[in-house]
Amino acid sequence: MQIKVFKFGGASVKDSDGIKNVGKILSDSQGQKIIVVVSAMGKTTNALEQVVAHFYNGSDQTQVLLDNIKKAHFDMADALLSHSEPLKAELNDIFVEIDWILEESPHEDYDYTYDQIVSIGELLSSRILNAYLTELGLKCTWQDVRDLVRTDNTYRDARVQWDITQQRMQPVTRIFDTADFIITQGFIGSTSENFTTTLGREGSDYTAAIFSYCLDAESMHIWKDVPGVLTGDPTLFENVSLLPRLSYKEAIEMTYYGAKVIHPKTIKPLQNKHIPMYVRPFGDPKSYGTLISDEVELNYPPVIVIEHRQALLHISTNDFSFVAEHHMSHIFSLLARHRLKVNMMRNTAISFTVCVNQIDDRIVRFEKDLGNEFRLVRDNDLELITIRHYNEGILKDLKSGNLILFEEKLSDTAQIVVKKLPRMRRKDNV
Repeated sequence: MQIKVFKFGGASVKDSDGIKNVGKILSDSQGQKIIVVVSAMGKTTNALEQVVAHFYNGSDQTQVLLDNIKKAHFDMADALLSHSEPLKAELNDIFVEIDWILEESPHEDYDYTYDQIVSIGELLSSRILNAYLTELGLKCTWQDVRDLVRTDNTYRDARVQWDITQQRMQPVTRIFDTADFIITQGFIGSTSENFTTTLGREGSDYTAAIFSYCLDAESMHIWKDVPGVLTGDPTLFENVSLLPRLSYKEAIEMTYYGAKVIHPKTIKPLQNKHIPMYVRPFGDPKSYGTLISDEVELNYPPVIVIEHRQALLHISTNDFSFVAEHHMSHIFSLLARHRLKVNMMRNTAISFTVCVNQIDDRIVRFEKDLGNEFRLVRDNDLELITIRHYNEGILKDLKSGNLILFEEKLSDTAQIVVKKLPRMRRKDNV
């Protein structure tokens, strides 16, 4: 059986017009067997994160925030369906589970509670999409992804248990005996104890790759609000260009360095089974956007990736001894424990410097666990700029107006950590 996997992100389903557009794309795809992986609507994940934060702070706004999310989803159901009450009952059942959590004292593990609450965004959006497609007359079935994707219990960044997940996926193909579309959720999974987990922010791409790998999909399609993979973020740069084809290797490199168009873990499962992936614009469904496949290495133009909110951590020993191998081993074990991704690093005789994503609570816990043996100095609010296939002209332009704190150049990749400087002007009266 030839199966395709379609993934629709939050921008694709942010409002009723977006969901109607998804319905048109799928209506035009009738006759094929498609697994549809959907993200939470618009900014719902951010809103749910606020619910968790207010809950732990004991804020009296917690229920108000949740009620606003509930209203937005009920309004969406009313806008899309002629008879919305059955769907609203299903949505209400999902919200009731969160109401029960909020009635209790906060769990000691913040990340555990985060996953139980924030995960409902995808459950809600997939229910709405399934009900709308059913009203259109499409043969579709809603599937709870937590029954399929098994993970460990590393909450907020769960690791997939591939053997069990692949085993659980196999019966899914039988659903296609009576349906053309299986509607499921991205971003979430579950532990062996049936606790909900999440795969990391923007993890719906990864979920689509898990389905593609486990079911030997013919192809995977990510529908975005951009024409495909571009040479830079169009909100930051002018004159960006579409990359019509990418090799798996180049796509992996780009996502590793922080390109946001694809989740970093997405490509490798597809590469392992030679499954082509298309990054396609949902505003132009006839376009195939960017194809990522087994292409031989091509000649690429410069590609710029900017990661905001970076921190440089300068670590030295308190006794001013050399930073030796046993020190490095301990430091890396703590970085892994606190899930601080190392984007750049440099080791000298008496210090070790790493550039990490600035996730303040994790850095605070990391510094605490370093203990009295080490001293940590931290630079905050930095940018990491990566240029693939760079030339000196582009590198010079990107350095302009910035304080360069860290720089590294390889044969085809340059990286700089910068702090923006206000442009100084001489005073008129001096």
